Amino acid sequence: MLLLGIDLGSSSVKVSVIDGTAGKALSTASYPPSEMEISAPVPGWAEQDPEMWWKNFTLALAACLEPLGTKRKDIGAIGISYQMHGLVVVDKNKKVLRPSIIWCDSRAVEVGDRAFDRMGKDFCLHHLLNSPGNFTASKLAWVRENEPDVYKSIYKIMLPGDYLAMRLTDEIKTTFSGLSEGIFWDFMRGEVSEELLDYYGISPDLLADPVQSFSLQGGLTREMADEFGLKPGIPVSYRAGDQPNNALSLNVLHPGEVATTAGTSGVIYGVTDITQFDPMSRINTFLHVNHTKRMTRLGVLLCINGTGILNSWLKKNTGAGLSYQEMNDLAAAVAPGSEGLLILPFGNGAERMFRNKDIRASVHGLNFNIHRQGHLYRAAQESIAYSFRFGLEIMKETGINPSVIRAGESNMFLSRVFRDILSSLTSTVITLYNTDGSVGAARGAGIGCGFYRSEEEAFSGLKVTGTSEPDSRLAMIYDARYQEWLDILENQIYE
Repeated sequence: MLLLGIDLGSSSVKVSVIDGTAGKALSTASYPPSEMEISAPVPGWAEQDPEMWWKNFTLALAACLEPLGTKRKDIGAIGISYQMHGLVVVDKNKKVLRPSIIWCDSRAVEVGDRAFDRMGKDFCLHHLLNSPGNFTASKLAWVRENEPDVYKSIYKIMLPGDYLAMRLTDEIKTTFSGLSEGIFWDFMRGEVSEELLDYYGISPDLLADPVQSFSLQGGLTREMADEFGLKPGIPVSYRAGDQPNNALSLNVLHPGEVATTAGTSGVIYGVTDITQFDPMSRINTFLHVNHTKRMTRLGVLLCINGTGILNSWLKKNTGAGLSYQEMNDLAAAVAPGSEGLLILPFGNGAERMFRNKDIRASVHGLNFNIHRQGHLYRAAQESIAYSFRFGLEIMKETGINPSVIRAGESNMFLSRVFRDILSSLTSTVITLYNTDGSVGAARGAGIGCGFYRSEEEAFSGLKVTGTSEPDSRLAMIYDARYQEWLDILENQIYE
């Protein structure tokens, strides 16, 4: 059986088909060639048109299927990974009512902060394990307060992956993990939080019916099947947000295991079987993809909005046509420490680990006489690693203290410079694997449809492609530089 995996990101949509038995990717494609537009009609807002997602998905799917020829008929299950925390609203005809308010949009911060105060810190942290913050529930409450005509027309709300699944199957569903991701879930009671819905004035009828992440969630419509030469009825059998899915793709399913990624945002994601929370709500806890009533599996997530997007911004605005590899080569030619140049990379909206403050990005110590492009690129990679260390120190307070971190060979982890900095700075071994979000979603589809009989079978094709181990010399340099960076950061936060 062949398995189709879809990864709907905020930059692009990637599609992969893997041989389920060998666990090897047969074809991969992504679209668009440049990054998808994020609209910001008001500073701090971030929106995308779901129709744009769909168009780019269909183009990526066509490109992925083309080299398979008639073998595409062997595709037997579909898995979906998607950018987390977004809000999609549709009417009774399943038509989108407004652009999606995506994960890095900051407009609902005040809405969530009010909810945290008025519902009470004790209730929110013990029942929701999070502040309502800037998550999907608060975004929906913002629509209710500010766009009442839109709100009155809503039939169902969805996460971005739910929308994609709806277009594929014509069915509106979500997952239990997705409900927790939107901060709708009461962890103590194991159900949707009535208190949260009552406080926000949200009808439970607006929520889609939930299913397990691994389950039969609807079949491919005949219209879609005919358009792409696929069999009708192929089940969507797996669905998860991008970070739980990244963990799945790296076989991070058990307590103590940790995954990380550094795409547009950066994430450290650890699995635990203990229901816990951060008293300051700087990190967030969700139901992991393999959580069940009988087996507690929670994902503890720390998100850093300003990571890879800094690298992307530099490429667009200073790269003059350079590829990321060429930027990495220029960074590698600069000595560790970037000759005094430091950057705060937090220019992508409110940062959860700073309790939803938007401190903006800034450059420090720039000297026009000695600093060149390479210094800027290396300082960016160093600063992103500093932000990961800062986040990891927060996670250690909740008992997650990894000696090994797993990552896919993609995005920032393609840079040897970045991997070596992060490994030395955090005293962890960085292990890379031959996987990404779309391949992980394909494996998830195989688990969900019952093709794989065990986790071991599902991940038999997962291979280590590289490691970075702490370097004591680099550790000494970067420990000192981190303290300088931390002083600048604290002044920025508390000014």
